[in-house]
Amino acid sequence: MKFLKGTKIYSILTGTCPVCQNESMYTEQNPYKLSSTLKMEERCGHCNTKYKIEPSFFYGAMYVSYPVGLAFASLAFVLSYLVFDLSLITTYGLIVVIMFMALPLILRTSRNIWINFFMTFEKLKSQPKT
Repeated sequence: MKFLKGTKIYSILTGTCPVCQNESMYTEQNPYKLSSTLKMEERCGHCNTKYKIEPSFFYGAMYVSYPVGLAFASLAFVLSYLVFDLSLITTYGLIVVIMFMALPLILRTSRNIWINFFMTFEKLKSQPKT
């Protein structure tokens, strides 16, 4: 995944700082630790970027979570109904289970996409401190 470093895709997939891409934005790496799924650091420890640009900044991530969730559901539908040829009711049940299980990933991915709309990678800030 290092070959993507410097791109927004890298920051979105890894949950790293969108400016320097050296540290995780989240206090807990595991999104399935539900008590801290959305707990974020205040600032990046490497480049000092403030993540919460303004109060309620991440409310906008709700708008992003809909298409992200739709992508998960569509993939589940295609795999279960069209590839594995399961019945519609079984497919529906599988989609519900997958959406429930993927919720922490969807939430974090939505936040990562949202913050990357407003911040860009800066190569100078990604360099090791001397």
